[in-house]
Amino acid sequence: MVPKPPPREGQLGFLFIPPFRVQGVSVAGEEAVVHIPELDLAFDIGLCPRPVLTAGTVCLSHAHMDHVAGLPYWFSQRNFQKLGTGRVLCHPRLVKPLEAMMATWVDLERQRTPHEIIGLEPGQDFQLRPNMFVRGIEVSHSAPSLAFVVLERRSKLREEFLGLPQDRLRELKMEGTEITRTAEIPLVAYTGDTEMGPFLLRDEFVNARIVVTECTFFDPEHRDRARVGKHIHVEDLRQLIRAWNAPDIVVVHVSRRTNMSYARERLAEAAGEHVGRIHLLMDHRTNRQRYERQAAETERPANPEPGPATSSS
Repeated sequence: MVPKPPPREGQLGFLFIPPFRVQGVSVAGEEAVVHIPELDLAFDIGLCPRPVLTAGTVCLSHAHMDHVAGLPYWFSQRNFQKLGTGRVLCHPRLVKPLEAMMATWVDLERQRTPHEIIGLEPGQDFQLRPNMFVRGIEVSHSAPSLAFVVLERRSKLREEFLGLPQDRLRELKMEGTEITRTAEIPLVAYTGDTEMGPFLLRDEFVNARIVVTECTFFDPEHRDRARVGKHIHVEDLRQLIRAWNAPDIVVVHVSRRTNMSYARERLAEAAGEHVGRIHLLMDHRTNRQRYERQAAETERPANPEPGPATSSS
């Protein structure tokens, strides 16, 4: 008898949420990596799928194995493929242990892999681009943990000067009047692993355009397990979905023991009328159908020209 081939593993979940692609693999206890190519970063790196090598920065929420195991390989492959030195942003308490982890590879490989490990204090910002920053927000998990929010900063005219002619605005500026203010626009927020807490109701989460949130437990009888492990239960999302203004909320960290159809059902119950905003990263079939609809709508002319008139005899 010919044995069955091994199961297909490691297919990346994929969502196109304009203008961002959200892709990766997130299975609780096994692997967590969420890649946003347009931002040149990944959140966590439990393993290192090939597309994630292009990310120049990894925002590491915490150092449980399913979130950090791919880090040394990512550092090594970026150097090997001449993609530049990889940079990881993490909780300050993780810097020394991560440096020690990388040091162990020197004796094993007989070479030193270039890497950059930066501790991000809770509330501290790290500049990604001239007008783009990533902020660390301390959350509550069973290990030192940060959530992350990518922020864009824009200069906007102060409200009291709206409607003034350009000549008057130039005069005010020359007189030394501050006519603009800096506005922060949260683009993508990532909870990492955490229990429910007021930190998830901060403005950065409430106003983010996309929120990527863990939800590990779905069974009504598993509220205590979620509490002990300091994870989010689907019932916690009832409040969060209504508090967050994001048009799109991406749910990750579902465990393999949770059937995807059951997860969809429980999320629909929690979301109610907001269910259209919720996406499961690892729900491959639903996401593929969504992408096919997006592609079809893109190809369809916005204002199709009327066809030639026909007559019947």
